[in-house]
Amino acid sequence: MDADLLDLAHLHPAARLVAVLPDAERVHRIRADRWIGYPRAVDALERLESLLTWPDKQRMPNLLILGPTNNGKSMIVEKFRRTHPPVSHPDREEIPVLVMQMPSEPSAIRFYVALLAAMGAPLRPRQRLAELEQVALSLMRAVGVRVLVIDELHNVLAGRGDTRREFLNLIRFLGNELRIPLVGVGTREAYLAIRSDDQLENRFEPFTLPLWTPDAGACSLLASFATSFPLRRPSPIASAEMASYLITRSEGTIGELAMLLTDAAIVAIESGEETINQRTLVMAQYAGPTERRRLFERELA
Repeated sequence: MDADLLDLAHLHPAARLVAVLPDAERVHRIRADRWIGYPRAVDALERLESLLTWPDKQRMPNLLILGPTNNGKSMIVEKFRRTHPPVSHPDREEIPVLVMQMPSEPSAIRFYVALLAAMGAPLRPRQRLAELEQVALSLMRAVGVRVLVIDELHNVLAGRGDTRREFLNLIRFLGNELRIPLVGVGTREAYLAIRSDDQLENRFEPFTLPLWTPDAGACSLLASFATSFPLRRPSPIASAEMASYLITRSEGTIGELAMLLTDAAIVAIESGEETINQRTLVMAQYAGPTERRRLFERELA
């Protein structure tokens, strides 16, 4: 298709630049992560931005971003982190937003090891808890951490009762000692863990990312997806009928929806259709979570 003859008015300006590239390059770009700024995600980012600039006070506000697995929580956190990346100075490193992942088997020692690793700090073997704690706190102050994000916070429930209490006390201690906002990210179980401690429940404001339903918001989201894929023909996916079909097939999470549309967009290029429509959606290799589990269980039988 002659690039000079293309009408790409249906695409976002950034996608138009990619749409004129060779097919292989377009497929490569389609497979990369993309930010879709739907209203709830924008609200979450605005809340995170307000925490970053919060004036110093004895009890800083905290946030708990909650939602089902694969529903955009980590993408929001990554967008926030990339907006405020580490900065190298001649004499030090500055990390305004520090993102770490809660260990799958929670303990105070493993938490501090993960915290130090997130800052790129060298680790000495067989350090005791008190030493790890002081090194982590000193380094966080040195690099100027202004917001600490703890992803996969629901993993705290994997610990025994005493371990869980120890970690919840650790979170409360960090907030008091550092006087910076803490952001927990996880599934509904993260809220249950925080709620089990009255003091923490009062400190963390929950912010939910619910499952998608086929409503006007979903149609708007689909319209944004349609303009972001570098396809040379418009993709008619923002109708109520298509929203119902796509939300049902992807089971209501934005991560699954993105996987489905990505597969269909690749089919659209490889088949020459150049649009996401019923044909390319049927041809897409995507299988939803329930179908994947069913296929896996069938293979094990």
